[in-house]
Amino acid sequence: MTGPRRVSRRQVLVGAVGAVAFGAAVSGWTWAVGGSARLVAPDGTAAASVEAARRRAGGRTIPATLTPRPVSLDLGGPTVSTWGYTDSPDGQVIRARAGDLLRVEVDNRLPVDTSVHWHGVALRNDMDGVPGLTQAPIPAGARHTYAFTVPDPGTYFFHPHTGLQLDRALHGVLIVDDPAEPGRYDAEWIVVLDDWVDGTGRTPDEVLTGLRSMGAMGDMAMAGGGTGMERYVSPLLGGTGDVAYPWYLVNGRVPTAPVTFTGRPRQRVRLRLVNAAADTAFRVALGGHRLTLTHTDGWSVTPTDADALLLGMGERADVTVTLADGVFPLVASAEGKSGQAVAVVRTGAGDAPPADARPGELDQAVLVTGAQPVPDAVRLPDRAVDRTHDLVLDGAMMPYRWTINGADYAHSAPLTVRQGERVRLRLINRSAMFHPMHVHGHTFAVVGSGTRKDTVIVPARQTVTVDLDADNPGQWMTHCHNPYHAETGMMVNLAYLA
Repeated sequence: MTGPRRVSRRQVLVGAVGAVAFGAAVSGWTWAVGGSARLVAPDGTAAASVEAARRRAGGRTIPATLTPRPVSLDLGGPTVSTWGYTDSPDGQVIRARAGDLLRVEVDNRLPVDTSVHWHGVALRNDMDGVPGLTQAPIPAGARHTYAFTVPDPGTYFFHPHTGLQLDRALHGVLIVDDPAEPGRYDAEWIVVLDDWVDGTGRTPDEVLTGLRSMGAMGDMAMAGGGTGMERYVSPLLGGTGDVAYPWYLVNGRVPTAPVTFTGRPRQRVRLRLVNAAADTAFRVALGGHRLTLTHTDGWSVTPTDADALLLGMGERADVTVTLADGVFPLVASAEGKSGQAVAVVRTGAGDAPPADARPGELDQAVLVTGAQPVPDAVRLPDRAVDRTHDLVLDGAMMPYRWTINGADYAHSAPLTVRQGERVRLRLINRSAMFHPMHVHGHTFAVVGSGTRKDTVIVPARQTVTVDLDADNPGQWMTHCHNPYHAETGMMVNLAYLA
């Protein structure tokens, strides 16, 4: 998921202020350049001052460092060469409280440019991490500091917004705690789901090259050759992905060497589920248990029970479960594909479940986030819609190209809004593939349920309508969270007018 239009690195670096000056011309924000660039609001207030005014009383400063670099990871048997933030396959976790100022220094030790996007956080625009739109890319060997207030509690994650770097080990989890939360659980477990190809004989960039070249070859390409041209389908989603992955992971481990959570019978556990995969939705279940969904994308829902939960790429969900006595498989089945990720929950004696364990709950009541009622405190206030945008999602495998409103990102027109408006987005999927659609810098409400989210599944041939309040000026990427789709065009800019 790279920056807006394909420009040279020199154009981005030399024209960084000009690149965002396009945004300034649209939104009324400008860039002032002295010793360093700073974003200035229409009333002349520096963005840093606006940020300071928004901080809650008593907010702390939380320092952290990210060091993207080449690493060798042991996935529980297979060892792969890839890019990551740490040498541990379970990734990096940053934790703060709502209202804290997060200050993260990125030390880029990769051989290429990178960036960091703070997925789901309604932060200030110049910290959003989209090269060519909100910042210049971070060159190889350079450092860059992100500093912003985390305004809302919840489960978030972070990753590059540069090319296909998400489909490596370059992602981590950001937990923002609510100081006022009652904490009605005994333990917490962060569960990161992933699909894995890097270091198995192919890189993500080689996978995309294969998708493009085989799509151009026509029907002869359908043999697949391991490039993922097989048709993956699901009765819940329609088409479910393009890439054949050799492994699916829970917290960086393959199913034959699963990570284990050890608890006690009758213990109430909060699972923070993060789908950090690139091309795979997961159906998640814990054998012998029911799950209670309490939050989606960081926001509360009316607690809803289910046997299994379906998560698209970029979605997060918090569930609670009361543990039984024994040993149980936590299984994330790759929706519409062959394969699964597995972890183990142990509260007593017994053998670990096999790598191919399939709990019956996976085939019972499956919950798709986005249709749950919400508490009144979470619901958007009732008001008239001021502006509506249709986003027609289309594309195909042959040729491999994905679009919004008939155009790829390089040729797309911004979705313009004005500050203070209630904006409706109609996500109209005309393709045979599902798309998890993500809006930067905002949360939206799913029309019909009121569920608050920043990433929502749009199944094949269906329409999902969402409303948001335009309360965070800037230039905000809106895109499919499958980076193979985004990289080939399925992105558009949500741009504030002056």
